[in-house]
Formats: sequence, structure tokens, C-alpha cells
Amino acid sequence: MKAFIYGTHGAEIGDIAKPQARESQVLVRVRACGLNRADLGMTKGHVHGSAGGVGTVLGMEWAGEVVEVGSDASGVKIGDRVMGSGAAAFAEYTLADCGRLFHIPSGMDFSEAATLPIALTTMHNALVTNGGLQPGQTVLIQGASSGVGLMALQIARLKGARTVIGSSTHPERRARLKDFGADLAIDSRDPAWVDAVLAATGGKGVDLIIDQISGGVANQNLAATRVLGRIVNVGRLGGSHGDFNFDLHAARRIHYIGVTFRTRSIEEIRDIFTQVKNDIWSAVESRELKLPIDRTFAFDDIVKAFDHMEANQHLGKIIVTLP
Repeated sequence: MKAFIYGTHGAEIGDIAKPQARESQVLVRVRACGLNRADLGMTKGHVHGSAGGVGTVLGMEWAGEVVEVGSDASGVKIGDRVMGSGAAAFAEYTLADCGRLFHIPSGMDFSEAATLPIALTTMHNALVTNGGLQPGQTVLIQGASSGVGLMALQIARLKGARTVIGSSTHPERRARLKDFGADLAIDSRDPAWVDAVLAATGGKGVDLIIDQISGGVANQNLAATRVLGRIVNVGRLGGSHGDFNFDLHAARRIHYIGVTFRTRSIEEIRDIFTQVKNDIWSAVESRELKLPIDRTFAFDDIVKAFDHMEANQHLGKIIVTLP
């Protein structure tokens, strides 16, 4: 089968053996897959947890049809239309744990479905499970114009946040954040953004920050968070290291929480998928939670899809389709 592989000459399409489903796995014929920032790094030889390096089939997010079911797989059957996350998504066929997928709602096509799994699971876990978001609270999403960031804005609004603030360094994308639920859009490179957040929260700061930037905004985040507020570190687009004001952190008694899928067990990941199904799935079915597709590429043009991502001019998801 065809797959997009990082090899000795970089990332390119090659031929590999079709995998087989074992135990709790299902084999999915991939019809569409979504690009993510971690994928871009792995096309350059970087690692992402245990994934990456020579011989890696790239990709983490997909939608397709179940064609084979392992002996211990449950809740799914051959022919089901599903979407999910996991390794080796950029291929004609991919394996998935039966607990790490969603059934595609009626009327939703494969391209739309491929935009959702990572955004839904990442941001429900960050906002609700770890962030403890309650109705009437205030939220700041750092890096809100990414696919997962746009989903975070919508989930925050769905869960009853009183004030939702989103950041983007790109002026055109920043202007679009209100379309996805933001009451206020800020530029995290503007030294005055903390003042804008404090003004929007009566001088107290937000209850919760979902941080996809980290690096140089760490101390500004502390200053923009209220006493007994929470910061959930989801991503590090602005750098994995930076100055940290421990005194301000302690004085505000801020709960600072780090999350990642890279060190989670399959049992933990299954639980995250179950929580999404139990809590917000009806909003997925009704399309209240959805992501825009910026552009779609054929699988043979997947390198062009990554060039488009690297140009960093898109809003929403970049999708690659397979016949």
C-alpha cells in the first residue's frame, strides 16, 4: 500500500506492506486525513514522543471505513465509518485501537470528519477535565487560530464560559476569532495584551488559560490569571523553555497543569474518547462544534499540503484525501 514515510531522503510517498488488525485493533481504509503541527516537525526528522525518525509512517488523524477487526475489538464492526487518532495515518490503511475512534455522524463526509478527532479530544481534556471549566468563568485560549484553538473557543462557549478570549499573532486570523466564539481577540506579541485581558475581566484576570504558546508568554500568562486560577499547558509553539516568575505563581496560587498524549497509556486515551462521547458528542452531531477546512489536497500532492502548512497562512484544517 502507499504511505507517506520519513526516510533517508526525507518525507516521501513509498510502498509498504498493508498491516493486519490484532487483538483490540481495527484496520481502517483511510479516506481522508488531517495535518497537524507535530506532523510538520516529523517531516523534517523531528520526533514526537515515541514517533518520528527514519522509517516512520507519518500522520496522526484520519477518517475512513473499518475493513478488519481484531479478536478483542469491541463496539465496532466491518463497514463502520469512523474517525480517530493514532500513528501512521498518512497511508491507504491504518491501524487503530477500538477505543480510540469515533463513529462518523450521519451526513458528515470523510473530509469533515478528519478535522475533528485531535481537536475534540485535546481541547475537551484541557478545558473540562484538566481545566475544570465551569459555567460563568472566563477563559483565554493562547494560539486560538489553530485548528485545536478554534475548537477550544467553541467548547468554552458550549460549556457556558462568560467571557472567551483568543490570541493570534496573525491580524486576518485574529479578526476571524469572533466567528468561533471569542468575545475578545488579542495579539500575544503586543506587550499590552495582559492589560486588555485584565480590563475585560474587571482587573481580576481569567479563571483559565489554555496555553499553546508557552516560551516567552509564561510570565504574562501568570499576570493575566486570577488568584486560584488555572493554566493548562497544551503546546509550546513559542518555545519549550522560558523565564518563569515563581513568586507570582505562588502569590496567585495558580494551578499550572501540563498535558500531552505522548505519555498517556491506551487506557487513559480510551477514557478521553469516552468523555468526549458522553459530554459533547451531541454538539458534534448537530455541527455546533465544527472546524473549517482551509484547503484539500489529493494524497499524491501531500508534499504540497505540507508546504501550505509551513507557509502558515491558513485558518482551519488542511485535509488530504484518498480514493
